[in-house]
Parts: sequence; structure tokens; C-alpha cells
Amino acid sequence: SQLAFHTRVTIDDVFVEGISKVSANDVLAAKDMGYVIKLLAISERLADDSVVVRVHPAMIPRSHPLASVREAFNAVFVVAEAAGSLMFYGQGAGGAPTASAVLGDVVAVARNKISGNRGPGESIYADLEIKPIGQAQTSYYISLQVADKPGVLAQISQKIADHNVSIETVRQDGLVNDAQLVIKTHKALEKDLAKTLDELKNLDSVKEISDYMRVEGEN
Repeated sequence: SQLAFHTRVTIDDVFVEGISKVSANDVLAAKDMGYVIKLLAISERLADDSVVVRVHPAMIPRSHPLASVREAFNAVFVVAEAAGSLMFYGQGAGGAPTASAVLGDVVAVARNKISGNRGPGESIYADLEIKPIGQAQTSYYISLQVADKPGVLAQISQKIADHNVSIETVRQDGLVNDAQLVIKTHKALEKDLAKTLDELKNLDSVKEISDYMRVEGEN
């Protein structure tokens, strides 16, 4: 079915996943790999001039500017075609910052009311097609508990490749009777990564998919 064109992004257009599934093991794994975990809201313009909008936790490199945003601070990171990377940073929580933002909105409304003007509307890109998260290009961190026997890694690698996903790095740690595989993929379509996870769950050699998370902020 064809996707409708929207004049603006509504809540129904946004994929939302909270932080409840983020575990202590995820935090430790991110640290070992040189990443930190942040809750990101991402609006991405694709090559075909459509848009994907999503909110979810993600691993980002420790060197990324957003990695240093902590506590009551928020940041907006913009990648522009000509201007490059820009970040706007400041307090987003707490009594005084919140009161300042609310009062600023009230003042703007009062000024517009007195002058008979209206606030800014949609941008010139307001009629871009909004696509589901399955069309986003993402990388994945996947942690699996697998049977510790010959051929398992090759079997898992083949299943991943079958869905047009390639492995960037893989680490294997031995356990008592099993092994733990930690895999990081290259960028691929989100829908292909979701199919890959479903296929891995059905393998007899995979005891459990312990964790998985999107990886953002890389070139």
C-alpha cells in the first residue's frame, strides 16, 4: 500500500521505544566497545527525500559530542548539507530552565497577539513522505548465548548475511557449557535487521539473544 503524504509529523508517525529494556550488561558492553548509551530522538532525511522519525536508546561513540550530555542538560545535534555538524546545548530540566522556556513561549504568544502575527509554521519540507522505522539505516549491537561447538559462528554469520546484513566485528567469550557472541553489524535497513534477529532466535545453536541495541553517530 502507498504511504500518505503528511503536512507535519504527528505522534503516530514516530517510532517510540523507552529505556526500560536497557540493562546493566548493556551499559558495560557499551563501555567495553567505546560507546555510551543515550536516549535519542532522531529525524532523518533519506536519500529519496522521505523522512524517518524515531525515539529510542542507542549506543553512540564516546567521542561523539552527544556523549558528553548528562544530568539536566539536553542537546540538539544537527548534520547540515553545507554547514556540517552543529550542536545546541543547554539545561532542559530544573525549575529555572523550565520556567524560562515556558515564560519565553508566553511572551512570544503575547507579542504575536498584539502585533496580529502568527508563529512560524511548517518548514519548506513539510510535504515530505514519512516512512516507518523499517526504512531507516542503522547498525546493531547483538549479544547472544550460543552452544560452544564447531560451526556455530559460521552458521550465525550465514543467517545474518542471508538478510543483506554484514558483520563489522565479532567477539566470543567462553562460558561453562556455552559461549557468548557479541556482534556489531554494519549499517543495514532496520527491517532487515529485525528479520535477522527473528532468524537467529529460531536457530537451535542460539540459546538466547541476551541483548541488542541500535548503534548511531558513526559515519
